[in-house]
Amino acid sequence: MYRRIIKPILFALSIERAHGIVLLLLRLMGCVPGGRRLLSALYRTDHPSLEREVLGLHFPNPVGLAAGFDRNGDAYRELSALGFGFVEIGTVTPRPQPGNPRPRVFRLPDDRAILHRTGHNNRGLYHTIARIRSGHEGIIIGANIGRNTLTQPEQAAGDYLKSFRNLYQYVDYFSINACCDNCADNARSHDERQLMEILEPLFDFRRGQNQYRPILLKISPDLSDEAIDRMTDLMIATPLDGIVAVNGTFDRSGLATDGAALAEIGSGRVSGAPLTRRAIEVVARIHERSHGTYPIIGVGGLMTPDDVRAMLAAGASLVQLYTGYIYEGPRLVREICRTLIDGCGHTAAAQPAE
Repeated sequence: MYRRIIKPILFALSIERAHGIVLLLLRLMGCVPGGRRLLSALYRTDHPSLEREVLGLHFPNPVGLAAGFDRNGDAYRELSALGFGFVEIGTVTPRPQPGNPRPRVFRLPDDRAILHRTGHNNRGLYHTIARIRSGHEGIIIGANIGRNTLTQPEQAAGDYLKSFRNLYQYVDYFSINACCDNCADNARSHDERQLMEILEPLFDFRRGQNQYRPILLKISPDLSDEAIDRMTDLMIATPLDGIVAVNGTFDRSGLATDGAALAEIGSGRVSGAPLTRRAIEVVARIHERSHGTYPIIGVGGLMTPDDVRAMLAAGASLVQLYTGYIYEGPRLVREICRTLIDGCGHTAAAQPAE
């Protein structure tokens, strides 16, 4: 029904308007008695072979929703009912911010991709806390945190620490988004010294807590292989618990979308099918360099069950969807889970991993 009826209606609207409608409908479904149970009956797949123990957490299945879809934690319960094994909210910043001027998100249907330059629009830390503070038993929530756009780079560590401290008791793990959403300056955003200025206060705060919250670093696919190795070495040398690979790409080479149309759209990150190969390459490189001893959440260009199987085979412990979910709809999670069940015992990397 999604592909034949719902998708054409949503794709006739701007992508942000369609996204807002979907979140609203999900929230309304959650208010209807039995609504979440109905969603689960339609889309959720549970099976012992899908369960994973990763980051000290028990995941009902390895397929999560990437940051950017439920920025403010408004619909994580309904999204879990749709079959996701975990939901990563955010990017959360300490203060609310409107993001970049609209239009700022564009479909590239010829490439099965999305181009976006949202500028991390979100309602801020305290709105998010209000949405998730009532508890989420049985639902694993990650928080992707970043700095406010108006915060100077030299003061960024304070933004990350504020969100980290205040969200600590409400979420299960953290993903540190050091990538600027408005520029492609990977040398600056992935500089080891600047990253440690952000990470060290988080490590220090965590040491004083009774509960342990894993911290992962989300990295760009546009890094050179040597820079990816440095990020892997940083993970190994510090209390980081893993890596989320990868964010969107600024690379537009090989796109089928007309160049004039791309020029008219302007700057932004590309996610979706053009990212599949690079995302899998990055995960495989991190997995090999870290000798498979650190969890990796593989994200980027996962459009089909076969893409997910390839990502798991490359060394990912878990995966996340975003653009593939927008193009294929809620049945994609069910198809992936059923494919993994059918392939259980044949794909070594799809086994439970720590």
